[in-house]
Amino acid sequence: MTTQDARPIKIEVKNLTKRFGDLLVLDDMNFTIRKGEFLAIVGPTGCGKTTFLNCLSKLMPTSEGDIYIDGEPANPQKHNISFVFQEPTCFPWRTVRENVAYGMEIKRWDKKLIEGKLDAILPLVGLADTAELYPNQVSASMVQRIAVARAFAVEPDLLMMDEPSLGLAPLVVRDIFSIIQEINKQGVTILLIEQNANMALKIADVGYVLETGRITLTGSGKELLSNDAVRAAYLGA
Repeated sequence: MTTQDARPIKIEVKNLTKRFGDLLVLDDMNFTIRKGEFLAIVGPTGCGKTTFLNCLSKLMPTSEGDIYIDGEPANPQKHNISFVFQEPTCFPWRTVRENVAYGMEIKRWDKKLIEGKLDAILPLVGLADTAELYPNQVSASMVQRIAVARAFAVEPDLLMMDEPSLGLAPLVVRDIFSIIQEINKQGVTILLIEQNANMALKIADVGYVLETGRITLTGSGKELLSNDAVRAAYLGA
């Protein structure tokens, strides 16, 4: 970390429940994420994955339950959490480089520090050659890389990602997941929501299977990949 020493971070989700009227979308979710961990939540479309992320990031209120970070109620204004949305967007009037720099500028980082971070991050995510282009001049996969780089650049305590593989070709997905894995190796705690169970569980330390708003299975990524139920439901085995 370049701006400050990373704080210890432990995220606790306790009895998280979300209803939309009479519809129960999340049902009593409980788990813990520890600093530096890579946690993947996998499940089919419509099982509540995106709703969960929206509740965790405080974009949406919960119906019941609590979320704690380092023993305190989660507070987006206090805790350094980055979020990569399912369909990321960029500022069309800013170059790739300027888009990646945006979060650091908002935090009023020193200009030299920003430039140093950009010089390190752009090659890491495969954007060095397109840094001076504009978003409408690059592919959808490059826009996804911009979003990941922008979120990583601000040195988050937690980086949350919602289906980063959505709509991307298999080879591109492999590259995106390699980037996410490298970010985790640099000490960033990652919570990944993903329908592509095979790719997510291959690189996750811990995995949860979410079905109709309930966590039905948990274990290491490798354990879940070898689980017959997971293989039958998500891997076509």
